[in-house]
Amino acid sequence: MGKFVTFEGGEGSGKTTQIKLAADWLRERGIPVLETAEPGGTPLGRKIREILLNRGSCAIGAEAELLLFAADRAQHVRETILPALAEGQWVLCDRFADATLAYQGFGRRLDAAFIRTLNDFSTCSLKPDLTLLFDLPVEAGLERAKKRTAGIKPKAAEDRFEREDKELYKSIRDGRQTQLLLPYFKSFLFHGRIREGYLSLAAEEPERFRIINGAADIETVRREVCHHLTALL
Repeated sequence: MGKFVTFEGGEGSGKTTQIKLAADWLRERGIPVLETAEPGGTPLGRKIREILLNRGSCAIGAEAELLLFAADRAQHVRETILPALAEGQWVLCDRFADATLAYQGFGRRLDAAFIRTLNDFSTCSLKPDLTLLFDLPVEAGLERAKKRTAGIKPKAAEDRFEREDKELYKSIRDGRQTQLLLPYFKSFLFHGRIREGYLSLAAEEPERFRIINGAADIETVRREVCHHLTALL
């Protein structure tokens, strides 16, 4: 069996950049690697991702959002992750079940116990061998996300969470602070709850989680990631 490593963190934490660098590092050492992500790690998952990104006009309720993520994960585990692990590949996954607890549980305030049960069902109780949590202050993460999506057409932006925050930043910049003060702080608190959720999950399972300072420069973070991968080797 291969190793299953998940990369977790809030918006703008740098995990997507680091997963590519980690995959290259492992391949240089002759280790077969599969890079994947949620949502969208299978053909079905990509259709679900289109819905979750909300590129149309339909609203998505918190409960529906949760179930869509679970459906994506169930297909992802069965079709992509488990077969790759059985072949001896290392699977590096950009977000997994912890993200659902952080975003829908802590962020959306849905029932955490139910989410854990749903996660167990959709993952066949699969647990990562190692979870790298890229942590940084909410302000810094949202600023990074805003810069990353600047100049990208709306339908190609990373996700609904980032686009909502980008619109808030734009409106505040344009001088409409008064009207948007409340939703801005609601969004800020939402991402703050996500960060607190991730740190709470890491405290529950210190043997699995490694917390990485996402505010550091790319090379410093890369070296720390490689250090943790070496320990897993």
